Amino acid sequence: MDDSLPSSGISTPASVPASGTSTPLRGQQANKGNNSKAKNAKTAAAKKNMKEVRILMLHGYTQSGPLFRAKTRALEKLMAKALAPLNLVPNMIYPTAPNRLRPSDIPGFGTSREHLESQDGQIFMDGDKEEEAIDSWAWFRKDEMNTDGRYRFLSEGMQSLAGAMKQDTDGVEAAEAGEGGKEDRVIDGVIGFSQGGAMAALLASAMETTERAVPKEHEEWMNLVREANKGVPLKFAVSYSGFFATPQDLAWLYEPKIKTPTLHFLGSLDVVVEEARVRGLVERCEDPHVVVHPGGHYVPVSKEWVMQLVGFVKSCMEKEMKKD
Repeated sequence: MDDSLPSSGISTPASVPASGTSTPLRGQQANKGNNSKAKNAKTAAAKKNMKEVRILMLHGYTQSGPLFRAKTRALEKLMAKALAPLNLVPNMIYPTAPNRLRPSDIPGFGTSREHLESQDGQIFMDGDKEEEAIDSWAWFRKDEMNTDGRYRFLSEGMQSLAGAMKQDTDGVEAAEAGEGGKEDRVIDGVIGFSQGGAMAALLASAMETTERAVPKEHEEWMNLVREANKGVPLKFAVSYSGFFATPQDLAWLYEPKIKTPTLHFLGSLDVVVEEARVRGLVERCEDPHVVVHPGGHYVPVSKEWVMQLVGFVKSCMEKEMKKD
């Protein structure tokens, strides 16, 4: 709303006031000016006291960071509104996975399943076949050629998350931030969908201070993600249709159970990720909360379901704030 008074429609006083006194019009303007300054000062003070809740948002298989953000904008807005009374403001970070997919890597997109690799990700050749690059990405790929089904490129996926966290916690914006400056700036939690949900649980586990028997092949990326967040574990992890990672070389991430508080959303009509796979992840978490929604393989963004998320995040942040 415009705070200025209209230039017409105001009657002039019948007599001119004595020198040194304000006219009614000027008095109104002065009062409005003072009110405006007071309002601005109050807003600035409120913003200064606001604490950011920094959340990694991990997209699903075949998606990208920008696409996932477009699909969850309603969720982001509802979270911001609901957390404001606690002087919390969500800062959602949407990285894109580093492994580009070909059309033939996507079920239903093509029929070619040859295991070809391309470092530049622009054109993929297969004899007489040629595939153009598409804006579809993955955090890891299941190795169909290996009997143990281990995940290819998981290390690259984790290293990219370490880079995203480090950029946020050590970037220019962090140096200019309040809350004591960039030395206090860390990622608070992670929210993931489908493959991103599985990745969220793995990341939360790897960042814990719990003693785990870490295989040598996973030490490098584990140290990177821990260092990127200054050795601070995540306060919460949320998984939408996320699943338990079955490869034996990742068993250390579930043994002992994941201690980070977790929230799991399960779609009762989900035919992409079976309920047993979601429940498998739930069973490997020490403090799981489960919400079943009557939908399929997607992130429910209506208020009814977003408030379940908000309540969980608020609870986790309040516990941490009490510790401080």
